[in-house]
Amino acid sequence: MVALARFLATVVLAAAVVGATATQAAGDVDPFAERRAALMRELQSLGVRDSRQAARRDFDSAVIDAMDRTPRHEFVPEDLRRLAYANRPLPIGYGQTISQPYVVAWMTDALRLEPGDRVLEVGTGSGYQAAVLAPLVEAVYTIEIIEALGETAAARLARLGYDSVQVRVGDGYYGWPERAPFDAIIVTAAASHVPPPLIKQLKPGGRMVIPVGGRFTTQLLLLIEKTDNDEIVTRQIAAVRFVPLTGEH
Repeated sequence: MVALARFLATVVLAAAVVGATATQAAGDVDPFAERRAALMRELQSLGVRDSRQAARRDFDSAVIDAMDRTPRHEFVPEDLRRLAYANRPLPIGYGQTISQPYVVAWMTDALRLEPGDRVLEVGTGSGYQAAVLAPLVEAVYTIEIIEALGETAAARLARLGYDSVQVRVGDGYYGWPERAPFDAIIVTAAASHVPPPLIKQLKPGGRMVIPVGGRFTTQLLLLIEKTDNDEIVTRQIAAVRFVPLTGEH
């Protein structure tokens, strides 16, 4: 009888623990879930349309899923979290911005990423674009020239569990030669020209998206592809507006 009583007590205790855990999980509600879902619906309704397309097409479902899983509110200043899931860019300090979600989806979609890819990002900012890329590829290498932003982004990405992202503080114009070549490169600041080091670090068959133009002139988002024969094919996707790529180049 004593053994039976102990067994029943153990079962009751285990049930209580499971019940408490379930209650805690149920109570752990994401306060941004509805706004994030609404943003995903908006992105899908807008779809992709570039300068050569006569009709809209849907974003790759893997891209939308990655964005849906990325807590954008973690990558904006706390006083702007109420706007985290608005389809607009937001300031993150030091004269920099977190890109509009539509532009993030568009640029990510254009790279046509595969699970085994290794991607270079130039312009870490708050780390949001790197976080979106992370579940889509094997590894993300991201460079930020503003030390304070780079260090904060590295700490944030580590805290949120993005272990496949490596952050480096430096001039992204020169890429990350020690980690090259890359299957894809994404540049999140406008350059006056396409940096030759980035072309060199792109794998044959790789793709790069980069905005090109000055601060007060029209910037064009370019898709650059390196063929298997190392030939470069460039086409314009759209007119955009980005902060300038800075550095000593």
